[in-house]
Amino acid sequence: MATISHTGFPSPYELPEPPGVEGWRRLYPYHLLFQAARREADESAFWFCDSQHWPNVIKPFETIGVDFAVKCLGEYNTRYFLVPTSYGLERRIHQGYCYLSPVPVPADRVAERTSEFERRAGHYFGHWERLLANWKRKVLDTVRELEAIRFAPLPATRSVEEVKAGAGPDDSDALLTGYDRLIALCHRGWQHHFEFLNLGYAAYLDFFLACRRWFPDIPDLGIARMVQGVEMELFRPDEELKRLAKLALELDVESRLTTADPGPHTLEALAACGRPGRDWLDAWDAARDPWFNFTSGNGFYASDVYWRDDPSLPLGYIRDYVLRLLRGEMIDRDLPGLVAERERITGEYRALLDPAERPAFDAKLSVARQAYPYVENHNFYIEHWTMGVFWRKARELSRLLRCAGFWPADEDMFHLTRDEVREALFDHVNGWASGSRPMGCDYWPPEVARRRRIMVALARRRPEPALGVLPPSVTEPFTIMLWGIDEERIRSWLGGDPANGGLTGVPASPGTAEGPARVVRGPQDLFLVQEGEIIVASVTAPSWAPVFGKVRAAVTDIGGVMSHAAIVCREYSLPAVTGTGSASNVIATGRRIRVDGTTGTVTILD
Repeated sequence: MATISHTGFPSPYELPEPPGVEGWRRLYPYHLLFQAARREADESAFWFCDSQHWPNVIKPFETIGVDFAVKCLGEYNTRYFLVPTSYGLERRIHQGYCYLSPVPVPADRVAERTSEFERRAGHYFGHWERLLANWKRKVLDTVRELEAIRFAPLPATRSVEEVKAGAGPDDSDALLTGYDRLIALCHRGWQHHFEFLNLGYAAYLDFFLACRRWFPDIPDLGIARMVQGVEMELFRPDEELKRLAKLALELDVESRLTTADPGPHTLEALAACGRPGRDWLDAWDAARDPWFNFTSGNGFYASDVYWRDDPSLPLGYIRDYVLRLLRGEMIDRDLPGLVAERERITGEYRALLDPAERPAFDAKLSVARQAYPYVENHNFYIEHWTMGVFWRKARELSRLLRCAGFWPADEDMFHLTRDEVREALFDHVNGWASGSRPMGCDYWPPEVARRRRIMVALARRRPEPALGVLPPSVTEPFTIMLWGIDEERIRSWLGGDPANGGLTGVPASPGTAEGPARVVRGPQDLFLVQEGEIIVASVTAPSWAPVFGKVRAAVTDIGGVMSHAAIVCREYSLPAVTGTGSASNVIATGRRIRVDGTTGTVTILD
């Protein structure tokens, strides 16, 4: 990690490059890069690494998520709902990682935007269920349109029947328009993503700020726990796994599901064991669509593996649940306990209020609880389901161009930007039309190999938590609640090496736990997690919930009290500290640590 002063973070213009990454800037669009002409403005801003959404190096094609997500967030904040204090976010890719900088609303414009926001957001809050049902229809329509896209090989010739019927759009037209449609539908999905998301945060924020006025000493975690304990569709995939595990015991087929290496052969073995096995497979098929459109990643990377495409993932989780059931353990989320604790905390604070203030408390809490589930549910519909179909279709196109000689491996297309893919696709159809060898068959194989080497070299160095200057204050509410970045967090990032002591972060989910650390760099490491360990990661994904039954606590580098990790850990009664800045870099697998999710501290014990 580069040396940083007590007054600021490294400049993006002076941060040394790791060996072997020469030419990395040419892999990304100009609008995603720090540019010399804007150096003064860039160096005077605060840029934080969004490792919550992009914890790993981003390939050129994967910048579609950076572009579309950040653009659509800003669109709804700035042009649609007129969020009073925040426009959007500036975004940059630097040495392969995504950095963001909030764009605040000038102080003299906050008042006029406040009244407009209340009018516009108030309509949504007043018609929430109807508008949300309409939102779901729009998302499912987008998914169906994505599913209908096909990337078929071009025929050797057009048929005589087609000639006789008259010329019309041909297969090459279908390829080109199919790709354009794929990109457009991805953008549409991200527009849907933000229609409700910031309203969900705004409803919680309104309740949060009111609680701070009413109860000046209330901890952030205390406010968060007043909205916990709800049914969420995001948890439905995990609930389906538990249901299938219980069904295996009821049908007496559990032995087929507890093999050391579950996979497609497990399903074949169940099909061969008579009526009980077939009944279990019927339940599996019913759960698969739509609930296995779920990935152990976060939906932002082309390499994310989805449960519906690789049955070994959900089957592995089901095996763990079956084994826990056989040991007599409980596997269900303690929803009644969460609700009881929620109501206890709510009642205690409500009783402290003057009776005249209680209606306002009740109204704000009601809106916060109404909007809260969407904060997580959208993940399943957009990041997991919509993006899962998008990546599947993109891989289909990449395989088609591999077969045409453009690159040697099925997923090499993701080393190109989306605009370069469009150029390569036209090169392909032009070669087909003219009967000539496409230029890309000679140009792209060595270029993709070069880019692949750069990606590997960039991944060898973990990103800086932040770049630029120390901000005088952090007031943008979503930056605080979602990413867990405030003045205290930033000071802790600048506080030196914590390896021999401990770290501080956001108290995200209450409780204390001790155990050996398990550093998880990504979903590929989840199978290494052992009973009784504590997950330490740059960020966790909502779909890691099946693993939480094994571990004692979770620690992340980034994330606030309303981050995915914080919400999921609270719902699964798992102590968590988020927003530590560097836990996954300074804590090694095997070291014993103590996690206090109530105070937000992580102590390294040995």
